[in-house]
Amino acid sequence: MKSRLAQLAAVFSISFTSAFAQDLASFEKRVTVKSLANGLTLLVLQRPEAPVFAFFTHVDAGSAQDPKGATGLAHMFEHMAFKGTDKIGTRNYAAEKVALEKVEKAYAAYDYERHKLVAKDPKKIAELEKEWKAAIDVADQYVIKNQFGEIVEREGGEGLNASTDEDETAYHYSMPANRVELWAYLESERFLHPVMREFYKERNVVMEERRMRTDSEPTGRLVEQFIASAFVAHAYHRPTVGWMSDLESFSATDAARFFEQYYIPANMVVAVVGDVKAADVVPLVEKYFGRLPARPKPEELRTVEPPQTAERQAVLREATQPFYLEGYHRPAFDDPDDAVYDAITDLMSNGRTSRLFRALVRDKKTAAYAAGFSGLPGVKYPHLFAFYAVPLPGHTPAEMRDGIHAEIERIKKQDITDDELKMIKTRARADLIRGLADNQGLAYQLATAQARYGDWRELFGQVDRIERVSKADIRRIANKTFTVENRTVGIIENVPPTAPPSQSGGAQ
Repeated sequence: MKSRLAQLAAVFSISFTSAFAQDLASFEKRVTVKSLANGLTLLVLQRPEAPVFAFFTHVDAGSAQDPKGATGLAHMFEHMAFKGTDKIGTRNYAAEKVALEKVEKAYAAYDYERHKLVAKDPKKIAELEKEWKAAIDVADQYVIKNQFGEIVEREGGEGLNASTDEDETAYHYSMPANRVELWAYLESERFLHPVMREFYKERNVVMEERRMRTDSEPTGRLVEQFIASAFVAHAYHRPTVGWMSDLESFSATDAARFFEQYYIPANMVVAVVGDVKAADVVPLVEKYFGRLPARPKPEELRTVEPPQTAERQAVLREATQPFYLEGYHRPAFDDPDDAVYDAITDLMSNGRTSRLFRALVRDKKTAAYAAGFSGLPGVKYPHLFAFYAVPLPGHTPAEMRDGIHAEIERIKKQDITDDELKMIKTRARADLIRGLADNQGLAYQLATAQARYGDWRELFGQVDRIERVSKADIRRIANKTFTVENRTVGIIENVPPTAPPSQSGGAQ
């Protein structure tokens, strides 16, 4: 008699195979790809379920492209892209431009003086800082705050947002279908005429973001130190939010240089999905985005992380929740064995039937949660396959380590079952179909696949590659990757808080 797992796999396989084939054939007919003369790539998918559309703009630049001494700059420019243009967000741009130039001149003088290694003059530094802040006050009088976002929302836009990670920066929101031309104008304008207004105020916002998410958060501090330990050469060792000293130093001029280098049409993919027709969208995108000047695509990173030859550790000892994390170097997303790593992720971490959940959470009851996954800190370049576990009260990181290692050894020494392999492949198909259920998810997946592979069809090719994964592949990759010398470990050890010094005096 078939196991319950096998029965579920059979049912899901029948239903999703037909749905998958239908979707792939349908997408081939409905997706239009257009390369503009300036190098920008546009994808349009008609999906008339409701009179709305969503877009996703993928810029092939993330924190890995941050200049030396200016970590966090990719993320910083993402913030600036919401500050408007020479037409939006200003009361008088001609006057504002002059004022902003004075801000930069004053800041350059102040920044130079405070970073001198010798002959520092505290009085002069204070005077220059005062002049810089006064220049900011003058420039601020021309600002119409949040006007870009208000226009989008007033015209029916929803979900206005953006994100920056190690590999890319993305912009997205949804609008009514009859606002396509307005969208094309607004989005092209903020990349054609960006203005670094309120830069230093926004820099303070980013600094506070770092304090909250990293400096004041033990797990955030651990992950930052863990990644810095795992990557000694490649740019992945730098945090996306940036080091505090860099955040305190880079300028609006630096952000403008970053924009000029990376925000070019050849480095951008735009996907539009919804109740729109390619015949209408393409001319509008050519009209507005076609104004962006063509420039060569930036050079790729040259530095490659050398092979790791010894285990590394990052340990935090604090009066807080203990935590265990370990990572192993693996190739980039385009490696022929990428699908094998996806299969291992599913096996170890997908739901309550996953091996780590069953072993550490359900059976041993030592962990509140446990998982393993690729993509730390990014995927574009060789990165880490990571495992982590959160111990329950009374249990330790050492127990998490032992439990994880026991499950790693299982997949290194024993083939997974036929039922497990079937479910991995079935869930891959199901996950793809679920990801195609809404406009925003579709726009994201189409743009990302086009940017990474040069062909949006690779979105479906990922499932085909998982379908070809064998039990022997999983054992082979596990033995190749999960070795002691390739391991970096991150631990938070709980220690009692230090008692404050006694305030009592001597004997009375």
